[in-house]
Amino acid sequence: MKILKLTKDDFKETKNYWKEYVGKTDVSNFEGHLEIEGNLGYVKFVSIKVSGYIFVKAGSSIEAGEDIEAGWGIEAGSGIEAGWGIEAGSGIEAGEGIEAGWGIEAGWGIKAGEGIKAGS
Repeated sequence: MKILKLTKDDFKETKNYWKEYVGKTDVSNFEGHLEIEGNLGYVKFVSIKVSGYIFVKAGSSIEAGEDIEAGWGIEAGSGIEAGWGIEAGSGIEAGEGIEAGWGIEAGWGIKAGEGIKAGS
């Protein structure tokens, strides 16, 4: 399965210190795995949907304005936050918190270092 590795070059820093995805690959419906380099702080996407796993290395957190969805698992070094829902075929794990506006669903488990919050 194809692996898309995102680095600092795939993001631009915003005035509020978030890093916004500006990469060329459409990650809203990507066939493969997604890996995000560590120590980027908060990285932001409109929507993420991959057929494989999402892996965010330590020192980086992931946020999507809409959904974060992976066919396999989602793992982040820091936090995971989505405006609507977070869904993974297997597990969801974050070093700090997991937050979703609507729901959080995982095939086998959800683990967060600090807290888990869902709107409904």
